[in-house]
Amino acid sequence: MLDANPPQNRTGGLLEFKDVGKTYGQTVALTQFSHRFTPGKVHALMGKNGSGKSTLVKILAGVILPSEGTIRVNGADAIFHTPHDAFGAGVVTVHQELSLIPSLSIGENIFLGRLPMARRFGLTMVDWPKLHRDATALLHEMGLDLSSHQLVSTLSVGQQQVVEIAKAMSFNPSVLLLDEPTSALATREVHLLFTLVRRLRERGVTILYITHRMNELFEIADTCTVLRDGLFAGSVEMTQATPASIVEMMFGETAKAKRPARKVIDRSGAPVLRVEGLTRQGLFSDISFTVHRGEILGIAGLLGAGRTEVMRAIFGADRVDAGSITVNGKTFTAATPKQMKEVGLGYTPENRKEAGLVQILSTHDNLCLASLGHIAPSGVVTRAREQAYVSRQISDLAIKVPEPMLPVSALSGGNQQKVVIGNWLNTQPKVMFFDEPSRGVDVQAKRQIFDIIWDQAERGLAAIFVSTELEEVLEVADRILVMRQGRVVAEVDPTATTLAELYRLCMEGPTA
Repeated sequence: MLDANPPQNRTGGLLEFKDVGKTYGQTVALTQFSHRFTPGKVHALMGKNGSGKSTLVKILAGVILPSEGTIRVNGADAIFHTPHDAFGAGVVTVHQELSLIPSLSIGENIFLGRLPMARRFGLTMVDWPKLHRDATALLHEMGLDLSSHQLVSTLSVGQQQVVEIAKAMSFNPSVLLLDEPTSALATREVHLLFTLVRRLRERGVTILYITHRMNELFEIADTCTVLRDGLFAGSVEMTQATPASIVEMMFGETAKAKRPARKVIDRSGAPVLRVEGLTRQGLFSDISFTVHRGEILGIAGLLGAGRTEVMRAIFGADRVDAGSITVNGKTFTAATPKQMKEVGLGYTPENRKEAGLVQILSTHDNLCLASLGHIAPSGVVTRAREQAYVSRQISDLAIKVPEPMLPVSALSGGNQQKVVIGNWLNTQPKVMFFDEPSRGVDVQAKRQIFDIIWDQAERGLAAIFVSTELEEVLEVADRILVMRQGRVVAEVDPTATTLAELYRLCMEGPTA
């Protein structure tokens, strides 16, 4: 059990990494990372997906062991086999996903797992008065106007986030890791969080602040350290940094490259898909755009921008509060996935294993699931009727399958993704949504999937392409919408836009 009374005499901790690396077999996630994080400062840690940032955080949090290198906290070597070891060294992590229990009070959540105990009437029981005294003292010390008796379920998301930090501070850490702490917060709640972070900085705590939001760096951070491709790319004082210099550290020379032109889209006719004023409170607002025949529209944005939420709403999987969707001249204000499929819309979801495939069914069956109405309009399904649909997609998409009647789970990630695409192409769609189509596939399969998307566009299929890898959006799309915090903030031409410019737009929006 964790100590209910952690040491109270800690000061901010000097955190040092020396040649720290992590490999998984032949895969190198982090290599020879060396850097010092000084006390009493907010150190932003940035890097695109796959940069090694998450690996570094997991090592410091005690979730995984490094393969090489040393870590020192306040001059002492530190080896964290478990999060408990990290706690013991004064390193505490506040993860992006909150760990609070809504049905318990603030005080109970703060000391959960280490409730103060007392002997009364010959029995050992929870010392509730002490728990709430200690919790109240901690909340007061951190400048939080909250009652320790209040249930967490009654708090806003922002208040829950600061309670999560108060829980971390109850361990009296010398090093505090904040992983995307503002990802789900409104502007007012971000201000509350930043006020708390500044108070902790004044107390001398060493704070590592992980974020994707460029504008936050210049408001809260003292330094910014960047990882790229598993390597230390650089560190800079925020007083000497610019958004452009940070993006250049994140992407290197590739940040300056522009994609060559591929084709000209004929937008003279009516669009295949028109979205007007689409809104869902709290997720996205006033989304409007068009997509024409043969066009690939990319939607770029960082985690939480609202890209997937918009596509799900257009497809009818989630409700909307306002706006309209027109597909092939037919307008909807509240549609269902069945209706959208009938008018020619297909959707390959970001989580293929749970939402795109039925793992226990065969490749044959999975290629037919969305098109059973075409295959057997009378309702009588036979293998013979399905065979042409299955054979066509296996051939056209070059799906490597030893036996179509074996479970689809036996295929590689790339071939499973092709099955998801083939399943929807069998519905003969006019518009297709590709949500993270390259996630979890190897380089060769990724290239094959992109070739499939381009080939279908040449045949007249309109498409929306979403990927967290901005390089992919630049490469695949003919036109790109940039989303930030649930709104479209820019539209760019990928042949006239660099990766650095696109990333800056995703993080901070257009300049005035």
